[in-house]
Amino acid sequence: MVRSALGHVPRTSGSSANPVDAHQIFSLVREELQQVEKEFARQSTSSVQTISDIGKYLQEGGGKRIRPCLLLLCAKMCGEVDEAAIRLAAVVEFIHTATLVHDDIIDGADTRRGRSSVNHKWGNQITVLVGDWLYMQSFFVALRQRNFHVLDILIDLTQRMVEGELIQLTFNGNHRITEEDLLDIAKRKTAYLFSGCARIGGTLGKVSPAQEEALARYGLNVGLAFQLVDDILDFSSSTQVLGKPVLSDLKEGKITLPLIYAMDLCSPEETKKIKTVLSEKEFKSVSREEILFIIEKYETLKKARSRATRFARDAEEALGVFSPSAFRAALHSIPQFILDRDR
Repeated sequence: MVRSALGHVPRTSGSSANPVDAHQIFSLVREELQQVEKEFARQSTSSVQTISDIGKYLQEGGGKRIRPCLLLLCAKMCGEVDEAAIRLAAVVEFIHTATLVHDDIIDGADTRRGRSSVNHKWGNQITVLVGDWLYMQSFFVALRQRNFHVLDILIDLTQRMVEGELIQLTFNGNHRITEEDLLDIAKRKTAYLFSGCARIGGTLGKVSPAQEEALARYGLNVGLAFQLVDDILDFSSSTQVLGKPVLSDLKEGKITLPLIYAMDLCSPEETKKIKTVLSEKEFKSVSREEILFIIEKYETLKKARSRATRFARDAEEALGVFSPSAFRAALHSIPQFILDRDR
């Protein structure tokens, strides 16, 4: 079930002089994304019925599909989309899905995208094995393309994602995490996959090393902006919109950028409240409303959004080495849409 990768959002200042709306961006790769969905369904079918059932359940859960969208747009900007691009776009969505499946086990999540998470529905033991299968299937499909540079990119980004999860776990409940630590985790867990999608799209179009480096920077900055907006939405959105409880990161023992900024400014008593939630991993002694009051008092969502905006602008600047086209215009518009998204 494909949903527009970017949603319907208002345009704000500071972006492209010739803005491209979400419908226009999506329409540039609509047919290709439909092929990616078919490839995802085909590759998630197994002789083991449980795998097929969970694969279908995951696909029916929808998602933004922004990662395959990014790969396809880069491939079209740099050349054309062929069968290899379709398969590799499905591969990056497979890898992303595998990380979500494993993350939900680690976090003990009950919901994902507004319905039961796989681990809640099938249990942790089955779910961790299905996540492993998704990773292996990703590389099985990628290996068949016999493009070893693409394999290098995929292996590198997957290792970094696992490293990011491990690093984050070591910091869980630790209020001493710094902004630098947090951005390192965000790069590994989120941004390197975005970067890899852009690089793979360019590689399929046989770009120069300088252009591939530009696409790597573009994707990395898009991914960092995406993650910081996620962190902001955990405070500013609602359970109905997000499809999961708000302030879930803090309840899981995770410090995000708005909280890091708040703890630099708040009183000892306010700091104690944040530490209490980190320790208890629930809103028992301290309510959600008390934490939200601290965030609002010091306007740290605004500061975090400013940081995300800098990453978005850096992403836009990285595209300057490419000739103007509808696809470059679409890619140039994506960072601002990420800043404006509500889910």
